[in-house]
Amino acid sequence: MNRPSPLIWVTLIIVFLLPTTAGRFLIDLAGGFILILLTIPVLIGGAGWLGWRFLQSRLIKCEVCGASILNSSEQCPICASNITSQQKPNNEVSKSKTNTSSIPASSATIDITAKDAD
Repeated sequence: MNRPSPLIWVTLIIVFLLPTTAGRFLIDLAGGFILILLTIPVLIGGAGWLGWRFLQSRLIKCEVCGASILNSSEQCPICASNITSQQKPNNEVSKSKTNTSSIPASSATIDITAKDAD
């Protein structure tokens, strides 16, 4: 059988184990490569999440059929109903509804009196 020379394996082990310049360089190179391999998926996931949030901010909901469509559309592609130009994205609609309700807090407060149960 043709076996590889043990001298090659011994040399590689010595290079990695001994604190020589070549050993440190190879360990640093391997560590940097592993760091890059672990960082790239995190960056791609973050970019995808930001893209999804950006796309969601551009979507509006059709009041007739409930389909989600882009802001630039003037007509719903599902039910062909007209979309008003005053309609805002879902997030802005919910914010404006909470801001326009001007009920004073004193009228919404309920006074409770405790009584002993016999």
